[in-house]
Amino acid sequence: MAKKSRPRETPSSAGARWIMFMPTIPAKPASVRVKIWRRLQTMGAVNLRGAVYVLPNRDECVEIFEWLGRELVGMGGQASLCEGRFVDATTDDDIERRFTEARNTDYEVVVAAAKQLATKLKAKRIPEDRIAALAEQHTKLARRLAEIIAIDFFDASGRVAAESQLAAIESALPRDGKPVVSAKLEAVARPVAATWVTRTGVHVDRIACSWLIRRFIDPRAKLKFVPAKGYVPSSGELRFDMFDAEFTHVGDRCSFEVLLERMGLEDPALAAIGEIIHDLDLRDGKFGREESPGVRSAIDGICIVSRGDDDRIAAASPMLDGLHSHFTIRARRGQQ
Repeated sequence: MAKKSRPRETPSSAGARWIMFMPTIPAKPASVRVKIWRRLQTMGAVNLRGAVYVLPNRDECVEIFEWLGRELVGMGGQASLCEGRFVDATTDDDIERRFTEARNTDYEVVVAAAKQLATKLKAKRIPEDRIAALAEQHTKLARRLAEIIAIDFFDASGRVAAESQLAAIESALPRDGKPVVSAKLEAVARPVAATWVTRTGVHVDRIACSWLIRRFIDPRAKLKFVPAKGYVPSSGELRFDMFDAEFTHVGDRCSFEVLLERMGLEDPALAAIGEIIHDLDLRDGKFGREESPGVRSAIDGICIVSRGDDDRIAAASPMLDGLHSHFTIRARRGQQ
């Protein structure tokens, strides 16, 4: 693989969104092809077509492709590496979708394994010799999750559920053979006219939280939508449903549930909505609300039609208002 004769341009200056790896793998031994394929899977590369693999055009991605190319040359093969962009935006969207689908599939595997582990932790008492084994299983899942996050280049939605499942397991790991009960969250005073910050591309939990904030917590709130990574909040800003936020997932509670508890909102109708949001966001089937599939379909449809964050919240708010009225009436009638 030829060395570059000039410094590599940054993606912003070159307009190249992707880095492409094109290997030529020797026919024998067959182990070479298997090894290269596994390495490409591990680094999160997407197969574009034929023998062309793609990663986002970032320095760390270029470096791992370069190292893989050198390794392949040492095994008797060849590799070409180039930066590129597609004139057709649809192609870019398709590639990004394939990245997110692949990571969501990875996250679903972690969630499924975590659910099996959580079932084992529901025992009233766990023998001492089993505690260490369960903790080790959790450690392995956490290690696998970290590997997936490292190649989650486009913030796939499945990450939230996987992280929440593992956080819940960590909280529930027995001490002296007895399961740990989740501690009640400390209540705080409700802010007034605050700036509330969350990740752009709002979906289930963030849409519901935004509605909850404006309707019941801080009617004069200003909502601000920022990139998922790298945002540094200004003084006085309150973040929700994002990494290191003031209000986000705690154990097996979604951000909506956390806001309810910390803001002292003891409303049966809001609690019922919280159960729906929990099941949709964490996908653990904890509450099994019969309304969940319909709410999921409605929110998915809203997100397809409405691309802007404010538009999505505005479109979903009447539905959430309706749910609140519905559950309020049921509560008055003594129904759950």
